Amino acid sequence: MASVYEGAVQSLIDELGRLPGVGPKSAQRIAFHLLEEDDSEVEALITALRDVKAKVKFCTICGNVTESDVCAICADPRRIDTVICVVEESKDIAAIERAREYRGKYHVLGGSINPIGGIGPEDLRIRELLGRLSDGTVQEVILAMDPNIEGEATASYLARTLTPLGVTVTRLASGLPVGGDLEYADEITISRALEGRQRV
Repeated sequence: MASVYEGAVQSLIDELGRLPGVGPKSAQRIAFHLLEEDDSEVEALITALRDVKAKVKFCTICGNVTESDVCAICADPRRIDTVICVVEESKDIAAIERAREYRGKYHVLGGSINPIGGIGPEDLRIRELLGRLSDGTVQEVILAMDPNIEGEATASYLARTLTPLGVTVTRLASGLPVGGDLEYADEITISRALEGRQRV
C-alpha cells in the first residue's frame, strides 16, 4: 500500500512507528503533533534524545541506567546489601520502587530467556549476578521476572542455578497478572507481591 505522505513527514511517521507500543495511527498523531509544536518544544525533545544517548550508561554493579559509573541505588548506603532483586529491565526497577516496600539492591538481566527470539542464558547478565553472590554477603535473591512464558523460563533457570549456591531464592507472589508486564503494575499490587514472595 502506497504511503499517503511524502518525504520528511512519512520518514518521521515511519521512525515513530518503530517505537514499542506506537502503532501506525499513534505514529501519525505524534508526527502531526510535532509539526504543530513551537520550534523550541521540538528542539527540547531533540536535545533530550541526544542527551540520553550521550550521557546515559549502565551501572557497573547492577546494570541499571545511570549517568554515573554506579547508579544511585547501588551507591546508597541505606540500601540493604544482603538482598538482591533480579529484574529483566531497568524499567522494572522503577515499578518496584514506586511501591516503597523494597530496601535491598537490584540486578538487571537485560532481558529474559527466549529461545524463539534467540536469547539464551549466556546473553543475559547472569555471570555478573553470580559474581555478586561470590563473597557470601547476599543471603536472598528475589526473582522479579514478568509473569509470562519468558519470565517464567528465566525464573526457573535462575532458581536451578542459584539454589545450589546456598542463597535463599524467592519469587514474587500472587498479585501480578499472568501475561502482564511488571512495569504496568500498580503500587498496591507490587507491595502485595513483595510481601507474599515465596521460596522457590
